[in-house]
Amino acid sequence: MKTIASKVLNESPDLLTIGEVSKLFNIHPDTLRNWEKSGVLVPLRVGARKDRKYRKQDIQILIEKAGSKLTLAQLEQFLWRSADILRGKIDSSDYKKYIFGLLFYKRISDVWDEEHKKVMDEYGNPALAEADYNHRFQVPRDCKWSIIENTSENIGQRLNEVFDKLTNVNSPKLDKIFDDLDFANKDRFPNETLQRLINHFSQYNFGSTYISSDLLGDAYEYLIKEFAADAGKKGGEFYTPREVERVIIGILKPHQRDHIYDPTVGSGGFLLEAYNYLKDKAGEDIARTLYLYGQELNIGTFAISKINMFLHGLDSADIRRGDTLANPQFLTESGNLQTFDIAVANPPYSIKDWEFEVYRNDKYGRIDGYDLPPQKNADFAFVLHIIRSMNTNGRAGIVLPHGVLFRGGSEGRIREQILKNDLVDAIVALPPKLFYGTGIPAAIWILNKNKPENKKGKVLIIDGERDFLEGKNQNSLRKQDIEKIVKTYDKYEDVEKYSRVVDMKEIEENEFNLNVRRYIDGSEEQEQIDVKKVWKELKQLESEREKINKQVTSFIKELGYDQ
Repeated sequence: MKTIASKVLNESPDLLTIGEVSKLFNIHPDTLRNWEKSGVLVPLRVGARKDRKYRKQDIQILIEKAGSKLTLAQLEQFLWRSADILRGKIDSSDYKKYIFGLLFYKRISDVWDEEHKKVMDEYGNPALAEADYNHRFQVPRDCKWSIIENTSENIGQRLNEVFDKLTNVNSPKLDKIFDDLDFANKDRFPNETLQRLINHFSQYNFGSTYISSDLLGDAYEYLIKEFAADAGKKGGEFYTPREVERVIIGILKPHQRDHIYDPTVGSGGFLLEAYNYLKDKAGEDIARTLYLYGQELNIGTFAISKINMFLHGLDSADIRRGDTLANPQFLTESGNLQTFDIAVANPPYSIKDWEFEVYRNDKYGRIDGYDLPPQKNADFAFVLHIIRSMNTNGRAGIVLPHGVLFRGGSEGRIREQILKNDLVDAIVALPPKLFYGTGIPAAIWILNKNKPENKKGKVLIIDGERDFLEGKNQNSLRKQDIEKIVKTYDKYEDVEKYSRVVDMKEIEENEFNLNVRRYIDGSEEQEQIDVKKVWKELKQLESEREKINKQVTSFIKELGYDQ
């Protein structure tokens, strides 16, 4: 596009009409008008009708604005400004679903236009250009972004209608993606606010020519993190710090064609981290052989995760909605839980209100051989679900509150049973204040159903609590902190005051308590004091003080102040 526009800039001396510029840059005329209103463009107005005429300097502006590819920083800044339009209109914790929904809609509409133009340029056949098989998503004519751009009344209701139709024509691919969006409430979304939001997104073409999946996906991840920080406590419900995910994925090391499952998928960060890990190690083609699965209860978070996969080009990721503990979605034909090579999770911590009665009568074998988790705490309910979801060679990484390491009662008995089954490969204690909305200290559990001989009957315990970058409201793991944990796990050996390979006999002697402090002394070395030397120094100081006192007394007498 930039090359074509530059050619026009260099070769055409004529003024261009709005229609010619619109076609050249694949930009809707209303977008050009919006830029004119905001002062970005000031074309000539010619003749009695004041027709717009675009000069070379206008074309140059358009090359820079619409014909160039945005950098990640520019895209992040642009997308975050969209939240400012809604600030004060709706609760900050709700920004994300509306911004994400509009962003995704703009993306699929612009990509459809690109795909249509490509076929038309090659074959000149309108029917072929609109054929379903030439498009990743179906966008009917009355659902295109340009229709919303031209809507001036009841914009919210029109958006709702568009989303309903997009869902229907793309079912089951887009099922439930837009279910939690309702733009029709004019108290929350006055026409003027929605018009500003539409005009804001209309400033750029979000087609693949301008914004790659990697770039858009990274910008989306940035938005998720920013919205999590903005939402405070609620942010932790859908966002796990990517550094924590990198620790777990770095330890588990996904391989080609692995089936990876997250039963509390949130925004999908673990699955993306697995993909990115393998992409960095073996290339994109190998990374795309991964099978990604996730389940999420919250409908808004479910939509975030689905959109996250689509924007990263991972359309095959299987994300389903539902309560994992009460109604697991991934089942075999015989009705058993499906099993996976790798399971990853950051379940909600210590939830008291969960489907205990359903779990008590579990038909999936999750509590076979284990005590029933307590009614007022679901931590081990998630752990047992994950254990049952691991295949015979399965591995898992789970983020859990520290209490799971040492609490007694039924939880203590479950922990003992898991340890006796030799499923615990490693425990990693994490620094405080890593997670949004909670100061509860957390630890990573690494499970393995097929431990190698050198690890059988042992548990590696890593104390990573002191290695972090301190922040004002939230701490974070640095690159060196992540690498230290992963390398220590890989070596599976003792490191003074940092890690220990603990024999099961010692754990049994500690009544299966996994509190890190029982196994690793992280206290600072106390300086040895030489009492004899210190006493000698004190006597010396005392002698010097007496000499000084005598000198001072002599000076006072000389001055005549002695009584």
